[in-house]
Amino acid sequence: MPALFLLGGGVAALWAQGVASRGVTAAKRGRFSGRPWPVTFTDVAARVGLAAPVKYGGMGRIDYLVESSGGGLAAINFNRDGWLDLFVVDGDGGRHRLYRNQRDGTFKLASDRAAGWGMGVAPGDYDGDGSDDLYVTQWGQDLLLRNRAGDGTLVDVTAEAGLAHTGPARWGSGATLIDYDRDSDLDLFVARYLEFDPAKTPKPGANPNCNWKGIPVACGPRGLTPSRPALYRNDRGRFTDVTAASGIGKAQPTFGMTAVAADLDDDAWPDLYLASDSTPSLFFRNQRNGTFVEEGLESALAVNEDGREQAGMGIAVGDVNGEGRLDLFKTHLAEDTPVLYINEGRGQFRDATLESGLAVETRYVGWGASFADFDNDGAPDLLAVTGHLYPELRLPGFPYRTPPLLFRNLGAARFEQIDLKTGAMHSSRGSLVADFDNDGDLDAAVWNRNEAPSLLRNDLAAKRAWVQLEAPLHTRVTVRGFAQEVVSQSSFYSAPGRVLHFGLGTSAAVTVDATVRFAGGTTRVLRGLAINRRHRIQ
Repeated sequence: MPALFLLGGGVAALWAQGVASRGVTAAKRGRFSGRPWPVTFTDVAARVGLAAPVKYGGMGRIDYLVESSGGGLAAINFNRDGWLDLFVVDGDGGRHRLYRNQRDGTFKLASDRAAGWGMGVAPGDYDGDGSDDLYVTQWGQDLLLRNRAGDGTLVDVTAEAGLAHTGPARWGSGATLIDYDRDSDLDLFVARYLEFDPAKTPKPGANPNCNWKGIPVACGPRGLTPSRPALYRNDRGRFTDVTAASGIGKAQPTFGMTAVAADLDDDAWPDLYLASDSTPSLFFRNQRNGTFVEEGLESALAVNEDGREQAGMGIAVGDVNGEGRLDLFKTHLAEDTPVLYINEGRGQFRDATLESGLAVETRYVGWGASFADFDNDGAPDLLAVTGHLYPELRLPGFPYRTPPLLFRNLGAARFEQIDLKTGAMHSSRGSLVADFDNDGDLDAAVWNRNEAPSLLRNDLAAKRAWVQLEAPLHTRVTVRGFAQEVVSQSSFYSAPGRVLHFGLGTSAAVTVDATVRFAGGTTRVLRGLAINRRHRIQ
């Protein structure tokens, strides 16, 4: 979430100069090249059964940040029929909804349940029965929902799993399932945004942290109390708090948002990265002995190349240059650039935002983001969704509803912006990319505040080959040099699912090879995989 704070004197001038220099340098490249692109997106949500709006705080204004800080979605094959279903987080007394894919381009509500103030969702098979379950973060009590028998029935097992909380309400934010100790069951990492009590939180306009460009707005996060994440070890289906013993509890408090568990230092053990708002983001390197060490600054993942903390919200994970390592993209506040971190190997990263061409767009507040090969040319493109926090804004240049942003990968980690032309604008938060209609190109689902979600159907005009692999959490797959890994959460509070999609371009080959590294570190080369098909890896 963006930082709400006022800077004075020379510090303010230095910060503004830094943002301007990054933006101006990038803007000289131009936003649109005019080169044709074979992808067209159409929002089909209303016609395919996704018309129910979420309920999320005040329509015309908000009094607290909790009213504008969610939510997420998850793409999950709940009944294991080969078609991806969609889970949508709700808030403010609404209903969390699970939509079943009808395998004809439409969705039907399979189940819903009363929501607290929902934030994000992280799927994973915590009980080892073969079906993905859901951990839903909320302000109040988080939920662990067991997917009973894979039939879409969600059973609340929070208490029996040892995750019920007594005492003051917690603000759960990002979360991810992670097998951090490689014992073949899934543990749980949970971030918390801040210590929030409405009775003790100042109202809009109460102090400098409750104003944005002179307009009274919801207070924070500056001026409020940051929080620490927690780690829970899975002990045969019941979770034990190991935050202190694992070293996670030693990290400085932050305003934690999206959480990603992935092998970022290429040692076959999953690490943790936490996007943090108005505080340095955290990188927990797995020490392979049940503990973590926080090395955000040492790995160059905590701040931007100017050494400044940013308003970290969403995280895209992918290999943008075909070097076989996972790079990261993080979204931020308007008037600041996002950041692209190129993985240099062994857990070291480099800020490549300017040289990549991704600094050209600083007008909007960024949230969910995904690397995805929309045109099936072999290199992942980038989709990021946007929307301002404050519906009460009436400032020129700072609209509340804003468009999604699309960047085409030109190769060698360089991007150009593409006009998405989707029509209606929204104040969006979570997003994910998945092939919902099983036609071999990637669609996008978007969570819109106080509106129905969007489902952007990809109508790819070019005939380009592809291959998809469905695999368990933490599986790393490399095809033609480009690596992807199955993660529980990314984008903003959202879950892309287990299916990894690789475009293959216009090659005449009818098969392709894939290198697969499983969660335990074992590697296999799968030779002669048929193209234009989805393959399931056990």
